[in-house]
Amino acid sequence: MTIILSIETATPVCSVALHNENKLLGVYELHTEKSHSEQITVLIEQICKQNNISLKEISAVAVSKGPGSYTGLRIGTATAKGLCFALQKPLIAVNTLEGMIWQISACVEPETLLCPMIDARRMEVYCLLANREKEIIEPTQALIVEPHSFEKYLSEKKIVFFGNGASKCKDILNHENAVFWENLYPSARSVGQIAWQKYQQSEFENLIYFEPFYLKDFVGVQPAKKML
Repeated sequence: MTIILSIETATPVCSVALHNENKLLGVYELHTEKSHSEQITVLIEQICKQNNISLKEISAVAVSKGPGSYTGLRIGTATAKGLCFALQKPLIAVNTLEGMIWQISACVEPETLLCPMIDARRMEVYCLLANREKEIIEPTQALIVEPHSFEKYLSEKKIVFFGNGASKCKDILNHENAVFWENLYPSARSVGQIAWQKYQQSEFENLIYFEPFYLKDFVGVQPAKKML
């Protein structure tokens, strides 16, 4: 039995999940802004109690590493690292946007491309581009969305834009191949799915040096891209 506790705090939605290998045991999601620091440990306690699992039985802790909210990522990372130190368990980190891909990849047509978007600020989003097989076409980046963004891809294929950053791009990316699923947030459910694969490959983080993938730190040195 391999029990993985997953934590997702990169956006206003706070969620935790338990998986036994690749089987979902339970997931709790709280759609309340600015409640992460108060509720994350409560959610963890509740989901373990519901499944009659003690923290000592957990094999690893997985965390959504970003990009996303600075504060949310810090809370999730601190919680995950604290548990790993206390329980002497490995830490697994999952790219937030890649986790979002896993949430909808089975729901789209084979040739459709997927673009998860997390709101950054103004007309900027954190995003990547992937196909239905979860292969990354354009890597994680901070993007200033303009009318010609994604033009070379939209001219050939349908793209599903989704996440809390997609709504502000709807009027700008006005193309017949652009589809918008706006009310979809990252979930610990998909973090746990990816974490199980990483666990099997022993892809663990260094507990001392691991930090969230803020992305903006890098963008501060190199300006955000204006188009794909």
